[in-house]
Amino acid sequence: MKICQTQIDNDPVPINEYRLISTFVRAAELGSFRKAALAQGTTAQAASQAVVQLEQHLGVRLFHRTTRKIALTGEGREFLESARPALVGLERAVALAKRAVDGMSGPLRIIGPRSMFVPVLCPLLDEYSRQHPDVQLDVNLDDRIGNWVEDRVDVGFRIGPSPADGVIARRLFTMQLIICASPEYLKRHGTPRTLDELALHKCSGFRQPSTGNIIPWRVRSGEAIVEHSIVPALSTNVEDVEVEAALAGRVIASLTSIAAAGPIRDGRLVPVLTPHVADHLGFFLYYGSRRAQPARARAFMDLAVQRLQGNSAFELSSKELAAAEASGLQRARKSIASRRT
Repeated sequence: MKICQTQIDNDPVPINEYRLISTFVRAAELGSFRKAALAQGTTAQAASQAVVQLEQHLGVRLFHRTTRKIALTGEGREFLESARPALVGLERAVALAKRAVDGMSGPLRIIGPRSMFVPVLCPLLDEYSRQHPDVQLDVNLDDRIGNWVEDRVDVGFRIGPSPADGVIARRLFTMQLIICASPEYLKRHGTPRTLDELALHKCSGFRQPSTGNIIPWRVRSGEAIVEHSIVPALSTNVEDVEVEAALAGRVIASLTSIAAAGPIRDGRLVPVLTPHVADHLGFFLYYGSRRAQPARARAFMDLAVQRLQGNSAFELSSKELAAAEASGLQRARKSIASRRT
């Protein structure tokens, strides 16, 4: 570590004052360059040369020397009294910093999207807290993409592209956008067979919190992801409201696979128009530099990757989507036929 760098007169080579002062203090305490060298893992010659450099830099003689002994000069004693407390304080600060990096205690600042907290992040935070109870979690939930440095983030989660230059992003899983409705809705209102037929249905719309505008549904059209505008029968800026409305049979909704996968698998929601499922978004883990992160942050990132990367709980395969759609539509048709008879 360098406290500062300066130069000896007529010597262009910079010196490391921390190393020189540390060597001087050890030699003064132990009464020998050889013992100081052993304590610092260097040679007696290197220790002696370090003290000579320091004397030249200060312009004073710090030691009286004989072939066998060294003794402090008056200036050396004064310098030792001034330098030793500062050196001890600096060494303590270095030790504390290293313990903070290597230890499993201290604050950990995490940022993530509000809408994904309960299904994705809450179980992860609970497990991490049980494993490392001395870490103080500071969780900031915000759907906006903030400033990584100003927000003092250790680890972050985001949907879509990276929020800042210089930030490392690791994709954990694909987030799909799935058009779905409850079996009861499909029984009462029928099933849209094309995107244009959605105009005949009660659709829910997500309102962008920052602008208040209704976001068009993003759907797949061939190889492209396009926007499909809808006239909402329900609009909200909270996906949970859309989920509950869809489960209650009031609307057709375009939901994230994080919210829809469970209800689709247990039959409470039916995916429709599955060739149009959009899968261009990802759920990402972000961090500045793994090497510079304290151990508590690295442990959290490792747990996040272990629990979330490729987690099938949050996405549906194309086979699952097709099977769920076929099964749901078959049940709806049978129900309609039974009512007619």
